[in-house]
Amino acid sequence: MAKLEDIAKLAEVSPTTVSRVINNYGSLSEKTKNKVFTAMKELNYQPNSLARSLKGKSSKIIGVIFPGVSNPFFGQMVETIENQLFDRGYKIILCNAGKNKEKERAYLRMLIANQVDGIIAGSHNLEIEEYQQVGLPIISFDRYLSENIPIVSSDNFQGGKIAAEVLLASGSKNIQMISGANQPNSPTNRRLVGFKEVIEDNNLKFGLTEIKYNASPNIKGMKIKEVLSNNSVDGIFCTDDLTSLLVFQQAHQLGLRIPEDIRLIGYDGTSFIQEFHPELATIEQPINDIVTLMIDLLLQRIKDPDCNLQQNYVLPVKAIAGETSRRISE
Repeated sequence: MAKLEDIAKLAEVSPTTVSRVINNYGSLSEKTKNKVFTAMKELNYQPNSLARSLKGKSSKIIGVIFPGVSNPFFGQMVETIENQLFDRGYKIILCNAGKNKEKERAYLRMLIANQVDGIIAGSHNLEIEEYQQVGLPIISFDRYLSENIPIVSSDNFQGGKIAAEVLLASGSKNIQMISGANQPNSPTNRRLVGFKEVIEDNNLKFGLTEIKYNASPNIKGMKIKEVLSNNSVDGIFCTDDLTSLLVFQQAHQLGLRIPEDIRLIGYDGTSFIQEFHPELATIEQPINDIVTLMIDLLLQRIKDPDCNLQQNYVLPVKAIAGETSRRISE
């Protein structure tokens, strides 16, 4: 098994430099970093595996990679992960990867170097191959990473169907769906599939507007305003609640009333939304159950890396009634 000194020799740097690269510590040139990472890859060097073989100990640390915590959904999920893991004797290293591939890649390398016991991955920047090569137990939230990495998600297909049913029950006929960019291999694409099935089964059509998840509120607001201005829309399904709130704001500015002129339903149903915007109809994801299941699966794989786990674990969603989807009597 390769040692730190072997990496240093092949990369023609000192062992201290190798350690600094692995731990992302100090100022180093990209040339030096690339030399070290190339040597690590060539020798198939995994710091966590080496440390465990020598010490036979668990770090009791879990890496958590998410786009960020400013969104109430991810914020609540990360808080729940931290609380549940702490109760089970683990601490977390939180990595806010944003929409930056290099940032996520650097965090992934850091987690390997810091000998974490496993990773919960909820960010969608890196290619699948990079996660397949990590060599650590990983559980994914809402994204396909590998046949060997379990995915935990809410029932996105059923959520899309329920949203469509709520809008149709409210009397909406000219319906629009506003979603983030539908990424390959993402279970969230199933929201669109379920929504489309119900709308088409009722012999109706709907418009689809995709707005990038990381677009600023101003940019999102402009696109939403275009949708509301250029279409005689009377029902809107947003695949996240924050976008629904922007629709509410833009409709108000245009003199459109919700729910009198437009019925509206969102998705996620976080505690923040239910407490501060109870008027918003939404599809609630069971965050606590999702986190519990992800942690249970991860700890199983940490205990036994070869344990047999399913590819997909899907938890039910439910509609939260709100004033914004109320049917208006004619």
